[in-house]
Amino acid sequence: MNEHFFQCPYCWETISMLLDPSAGQQQYIEDCEVCCNPIEVSVNFSGEELLSFEAEVIP
Repeated sequence: MNEHFFQCPYCWETISMLLDPSAGQQQYIEDCEVCCNPIEVSVNFSGEELLSFEAEVIP
């Protein structure tokens, strides 16, 4: 598991999530640990390298 820090798209606080590089490309919803709003997370790994990370507001 890799810890990744980013800003919540709702409250702009810096938070972290544990990302699993073994799953390759993933898309899921996880709540912000500060404001509890749902964040749509999209990640893409190549091996252990994080190629892309997006955290977006759910429309």
